[in-house]
Amino acid sequence: MNSKRFIQTGLLMAWLISNPFSADAQEKIVPERYQRLSFGSIKPSGWLKIQMQADMAGFVGNLDKLVPDLINDPIYGSGRLHRQSKAKDLGNLKEGDAGGDDQYKWWNSETQSNWWDGYIRNAILLEDPNSLLKVRKYIERILATQDDDGYLGIYDPDLRYNFTSENGELWSKTTLFRGLLAWYEYSGDPGVWKALVRAVDNVMQHYPVNRSHPFNAGKEFAGGVAHGLTFTDVLDRMYQLTGEKRYLEYALFLYMDYSENFSFEKDAQLSSILDSGYHLQCHGVHTYEHVRPLMVAAGASGNSELGKALEIYLSRIRETTTESGGATGDEWIGGRKADATHTGYEYCSIHELLDSYTLLLQKTGSSNAADMAENIFFNAAQGSRNPDHSCIAYLKTDNSYEMLGTKNGEVEPDRNQTRYKYSPAHQDVAVCCSPNAGRITPYFLQSAWFREGDDTLVAAFLAPSILETTLGGVRLKIENDTEYPYNTHFVLKVTLGAPRLITLKIRKPAWVKSIGTTEQYQTVDGYMIISRTFNVNDKIEFEYKADITVREDINHEKYFTFGPLVFACPIDAVIKNGRSYSPGFDDLLYSPRDSTRYGFIQEHNARFRDGKIVVNLKNNRTKKVEKVELIPLGKTILRQAAFR
Repeated sequence: MNSKRFIQTGLLMAWLISNPFSADAQEKIVPERYQRLSFGSIKPSGWLKIQMQADMAGFVGNLDKLVPDLINDPIYGSGRLHRQSKAKDLGNLKEGDAGGDDQYKWWNSETQSNWWDGYIRNAILLEDPNSLLKVRKYIERILATQDDDGYLGIYDPDLRYNFTSENGELWSKTTLFRGLLAWYEYSGDPGVWKALVRAVDNVMQHYPVNRSHPFNAGKEFAGGVAHGLTFTDVLDRMYQLTGEKRYLEYALFLYMDYSENFSFEKDAQLSSILDSGYHLQCHGVHTYEHVRPLMVAAGASGNSELGKALEIYLSRIRETTTESGGATGDEWIGGRKADATHTGYEYCSIHELLDSYTLLLQKTGSSNAADMAENIFFNAAQGSRNPDHSCIAYLKTDNSYEMLGTKNGEVEPDRNQTRYKYSPAHQDVAVCCSPNAGRITPYFLQSAWFREGDDTLVAAFLAPSILETTLGGVRLKIENDTEYPYNTHFVLKVTLGAPRLITLKIRKPAWVKSIGTTEQYQTVDGYMIISRTFNVNDKIEFEYKADITVREDINHEKYFTFGPLVFACPIDAVIKNGRSYSPGFDDLLYSPRDSTRYGFIQEHNARFRDGKIVVNLKNNRTKKVEKVELIPLGKTILRQAAFR
């Protein structure tokens, strides 16, 4: 870092540390553009509901049976960690993992709490009575582990809040509390809310603002400590629910303490961001989840320099992201830029970056942030699911020429890479991606609609959904009847308790060429705005017109898109079964039947027909031009998505 920048960074950090939440700064809190609705207000319909139901019947709903020792470990209760606790055998190979044995002590808290978070949210959104009963029993069981002083976590008194090395104190709470918050928003259970308030207060008391260092973890790798920065997720939502600024004050304190202390996960530290020569290099999932703590800190501080830091950080992330939305992290970024063949992306990173973009959307109203989130969900995320079996890829590439464990056959010295395959659990590596695959759809769906002020509802994501809420004391239901993103025709069916003037802001994605509708509307900042009096039974019908677009990535490779979807040439494959967790739940590996690669030509004559793109491409082996059918990335396993 140059000396001038170092001085600027030091001055900014000194100001924030000495005045983290002064009276003046409180007046400068950046107002949030949109307000989130209570979780459960937006439910899936159409193909999205069918997919969620299949997930709950598949690996999402059965992970506790596939890896019972991990999910049922009583780490929050009778199995709390103490000074004599040994690292646990998680059934993984441990090759390529950083951090030593200490991380394996807390790993089960992440696995089970992220899984429960996804399970809770799926159960709520699908309104399945058996799943909801299971959730209620879990909530009762976990709340019974809370100590009299409010502590809710994984450590016995001899360890808690007393660390200078790797630990999962804040991270285990984050993963647990996010699920409890979802249940509280849905159920309104005062007991759950009381437990959450007491548990967060307990953290604040033991890690007091400006008088403690929760991120002082020594000079060794401490991934759990770095994950713990996302405790700001909990604080931000509790601020939104209560308006109590103390939660924002604490979130700002956590980010600044993280920036002050040594960490191998330094991509989002303020000194790294303000170093113009710095390139993202850390564990991808940390890098992408840390967008949110930085964003919350920037909004809480009222300091424009933190806002600029956020802009710099987001611009760096865009350079690591493929055209499908897949953000480099296999598992480390390593200073690389995105590449369709040679940089893989982890399912955990897909989820975390999507969640970060949805928060950016909520706080700023940015239509562009919504475009990026939809791109991730409909392309990278769907394209990392197995369309025929209940399992996901831990790591995936846009150009996926084989899924036999390694990245398109590349050999990694001194490492037995197994992540490039499909599995319902991936226990040989880590049971982290499968739980996050259960979270991603509910997290995406909760941002499909927002409220803006008293009379405006914002349709941010356009997937099939049903919104039920109250506007000005009047009950309201809006069903988005659509097959989006597989077509771009929409019918919003509106049901009201009484006629009412409503303003609807419907996102107009960047790819839209024109709008077909009989409604009177304005377009402002990437939204179609319709304001009129709606009858008790009413509807809005419109169509977003799209053309085939050829996108070019930073490596000058070409992608074919239509509307929100990236299309790819599917590669026929031979399937091989690996480990079986249970009947119908197997690891699956795929080898190609054909090694043909295609090249881009200017005279591609691409046309959209019956949900496919028919295009002329050059066969790189025969040098002849062939007519090729491309299908949506999310419907492929092996594929070529980028063409040079």
